[in-house]
Amino acid sequence: MIVGLPKEIKNNENRVALTPAGVFELVKNEHTVFVQKDAGFNSGFSDVDYTDVGASILDTIEEVYAKAEMIVKVKEPIAEEYGLIKEGQIVFTYFHFASSQPLTDAMIKSKSVCIAYETVEDKNGTLPLLTPMSEVAGRMAVQQGAKYLEKPIKGKGILLGGVPGVQPGKVLILGAGIVGVQAAKMAAGLGAHVTIMDVNMDRLRYVNDVMPSHVVTEYSNEYNIRRHIKTHDLIIGGILIKGAKAPKLITRDMLKEMHPGTVLVDVAVDQGGCMETTKPTTHEDPTYIIDDIVHYCVANMPGAVPYTSTIALTNVTLPYVINIANKGWEKACEENEGLQKGLNIAYGEVVYKEILENLH
Repeated sequence: MIVGLPKEIKNNENRVALTPAGVFELVKNEHTVFVQKDAGFNSGFSDVDYTDVGASILDTIEEVYAKAEMIVKVKEPIAEEYGLIKEGQIVFTYFHFASSQPLTDAMIKSKSVCIAYETVEDKNGTLPLLTPMSEVAGRMAVQQGAKYLEKPIKGKGILLGGVPGVQPGKVLILGAGIVGVQAAKMAAGLGAHVTIMDVNMDRLRYVNDVMPSHVVTEYSNEYNIRRHIKTHDLIIGGILIKGAKAPKLITRDMLKEMHPGTVLVDVAVDQGGCMETTKPTTHEDPTYIIDDIVHYCVANMPGAVPYTSTIALTNVTLPYVINIANKGWEKACEENEGLQKGLNIAYGEVVYKEILENLH
């Protein structure tokens, strides 16, 4: 199969879909790989790194799309790419269709085969291709939240870990999934007081078992959320419903109950956000303020640490990429139920239930 790796063009998206090590494995399996010039540069991989393992470099994104039977990407295609996608072309990437009607419409119109990283499942029903980026985003949520709590950036002026004689900051985490657990780990490591909430008691029991005593669990409901937002300094949203929009757990009116300078980090922004006031931002312009509350809603957080993220992503996507390349998408999906669940749109037809429910 002919596999294409275009350079990501979303704002400040520095990752690339596959490392040279990943390309090496594809070439070893007798596939042809075209990489756009400088596609890996921001992740620390040169064109020579790719040519050394058997890839060919193409100058433009148009050439990559024109030649490839399968496009492997990191982020969803943006408007400039819609017209480049061909009928029957496999596009394997993060799509998050539930949060973008224009993207959904464009991919239906293209009649391409859209396989979404974020809905591929393993035998346990977890999301193996979302996990590493959720781990990165969860850890970054605390890192960024701690920074934006600083007064020059309109935060409360609180050091999350505190110092001797001064209480540490308080972090409220909504969701005890991958994002939430990784955020709790980082916040706890800084010495902050952490409250993590979920409706899944099994997840809360897990957190209670593995986290230190200054990480406390609580069942998530509106009453408890409203009670905690009044006293917490950093609030992290890590809610995910497979293929669907995230529920709005923080509503606009709740902002009035928070202390000015409270920081909200909505990691669920890719799925529409779990806060009513969420709107996607970029690494270039990451925050905005509503009712004196700082919002950080960058839609591609792991793109800020591309070396780490690219390697972590390739580690999990490569077996699926090779499987699709070796067998073709239909046979690969037929033989792998988890990969089948990654199939969202094929030849103009939406085949994923949650996306169908989200269509106008």
